[in-house]
Amino acid sequence: MLISTLIAIPWLASVVTAHGYLTIPSSRTRLGFEAGIDTCPECSILEPVTAWPDLEAAPVGRSGPCGYNARVGVDYNQPSTHWGESVVATYTANQVVEVQWCVDHNGDHGGMFTYGICQNQTLVDLFTNPNYLPTNAEKQAAEDCFLQGELKCTDVSGQSCGYNPDCQPGQPCYRNDWFTCNAFNGDSSGGGVRGCQGVDAAPLNSCKTTIAGGYTVTKKIRIPDYNSKHTLLRFRWNSFQTTQVYLHCADIAISGSESGSGSTLTTKSTASAITTTKAQTSTTKPATTANVPCTSATTVPVTFNELATTVYGENIYLVGSTSQLGSWSPSSAIALSANGYTSSNPLWTTTVDLPAGSSFQYKFIRKKSDGSVVWESDPNRSYTVPTGCTELKDSVSGTWR
Repeated sequence: MLISTLIAIPWLASVVTAHGYLTIPSSRTRLGFEAGIDTCPECSILEPVTAWPDLEAAPVGRSGPCGYNARVGVDYNQPSTHWGESVVATYTANQVVEVQWCVDHNGDHGGMFTYGICQNQTLVDLFTNPNYLPTNAEKQAAEDCFLQGELKCTDVSGQSCGYNPDCQPGQPCYRNDWFTCNAFNGDSSGGGVRGCQGVDAAPLNSCKTTIAGGYTVTKKIRIPDYNSKHTLLRFRWNSFQTTQVYLHCADIAISGSESGSGSTLTTKSTASAITTTKAQTSTTKPATTANVPCTSATTVPVTFNELATTVYGENIYLVGSTSQLGSWSPSSAIALSANGYTSSNPLWTTTVDLPAGSSFQYKFIRKKSDGSVVWESDPNRSYTVPTGCTELKDSVSGTWR
């Protein structure tokens, strides 16, 4: 009965029951909760999806690797004032660290969980840019990368890595590289504890949730041999009882890699490709590596992405303080394309070649079918074109205001 109710009314899960969220290191969700923005940090739920027995089958959609809380309308895949703009923990390559999440007393659905680090820094950088909200295709590409970069239970010597009692041999969930909760309907006689609470057997309110109090779920992971000044640790929990997946991320740094892999991926001039198999799309940002000589770019193609809902006959334009952007004249403004526009993703976009290193202010304007012009609200947007090799590209994104 619970499952059918959740499918019919997805938001009911965040009202009736609560679930779980990453607490150590401090996830963006936890920071949103502590800032008073998120009134139910355990309610970031991806549903209804195929969560069991195939743990990797569900596309993440708008939830992305960092989670979307529909209850409060917060998308944690984009940094905000209180999360995502700085790291919360710095680790060393190959270090074994303790991680923890919190499961709500009324929302312990059992199942399995995992952690991951995506080593495609260019892709991760999309999720650390406060001026950009990744597309659903980019969110899926990132989640595919996190699944590829799983931090396996078996990576830590001596750690107990069993098979989930609710999964049968031969099923996709029958694996011990993911971490497992106890049986969902386990017998608590003899001191046993069912579900995810059983991992720590922690007392009620050992961690904080907003509906029924929570229990800690603690494990150890081994940090990969990788360098990054700012990357993400992704947490994912697949429920056994319900058609739900829970996604969260924490902003971390990793130092000390012997190979130095990833250290050159933190700049805009790094060559990398963003590819997603499930979404059947790809985005490429070609450039040169730090060790290859290059010719300095005099101009840089900058793509401007703007989310603006329009009606038939309306169009979005870009205008700014430089001659390339029309010198604030609406008649000289640059038209954006609506080729990628959908009702759920009202995207307008254009690419303009701009002088490398130049700084300017700009706005988007809306031209109506009757010729009238509507300017978005103040303040003006500001941007500085990056400098680098001739292959350098950049993009900026925003939402109509």
